Amino acid sequence: MFKRRTTGSVVCPGCGSLVGVTDDRCYTCGRVNPGLWGFAPVLRKLGADMGFVPVVIGGSTLLYLASLLLSGGDVNLVGGFSILSPSSDALFLLGASGAFPVFIVGAWWTILSATWLHGGLLHIVFNMMWVRDLGPTSAEIVGPARTVIIYTVSGMCGFLLSSAAGRYLTVEIPFFHGARFTVGASASVFGLLGALVHYGRKSGSSLIRGEATRYAIILFVMGIFFPGVDNFAHAGGFAGGYATSWFFNPLTRERGDHSLVAVLCLVATALAVVASVITGLSIYR
Repeated sequence: MFKRRTTGSVVCPGCGSLVGVTDDRCYTCGRVNPGLWGFAPVLRKLGADMGFVPVVIGGSTLLYLASLLLSGGDVNLVGGFSILSPSSDALFLLGASGAFPVFIVGAWWTILSATWLHGGLLHIVFNMMWVRDLGPTSAEIVGPARTVIIYTVSGMCGFLLSSAAGRYLTVEIPFFHGARFTVGASASVFGLLGALVHYGRKSGSSLIRGEATRYAIILFVMGIFFPGVDNFAHAGGFAGGYATSWFFNPLTRERGDHSLVAVLCLVATALAVVASVITGLSIYR
């Protein structure tokens, strides 16, 4: 699957026309190096099935287990929603976001990594249930690569809004509060819902728009009654997902470029975790 193509024709990632794998430029859209050094077919196959749900659940679970191991004896073993909660130090080390990491420490990249971290057993279970329910639907409707992009960008938007509110907001808003520390996939889950709402409006599908809106309302109401829920991150994630879907126009077909950007999103997220670990170790040293 990952073999580099050196001869023959490939599909241009920019416009979908057939081009020679070694052509310098696409004769239809003018894209430079449409064969992507022979790796365009690899990206096309990858884009057909990004493995979105297994990647998110697997990556989030591994980081959750790592946060428990790093917490040592500070793991919370009692208490409803906070049972098996890792320590704040462990979450900070792995890339928790919020006003403190982003604006005090200057770890701006944590708006990428925080989506993959969770603050307790029930926290990760509920979020991964929503990912498992919404991921395949989003991949089928807007495309697997664009789903990865929406998931990443909406998480960034949610944590940036929450972190900024935690640092600069001086007016109290009911049910909304800025976060000093914040983690979780729910901002990105709201982003998937925002993208589906946009698709429903764009395509005229009242069923998809209605179902996505209903899920968003249910999650928002749950956020009101559960303590410590970051509704700013939810709002930012929803807006980010809606805006990203608008930018891509989900009624158009997915292109090879989208697969490339999706891979870059995953690589950037992994690098954000690494950067957080390096920064954290330098602080705790």
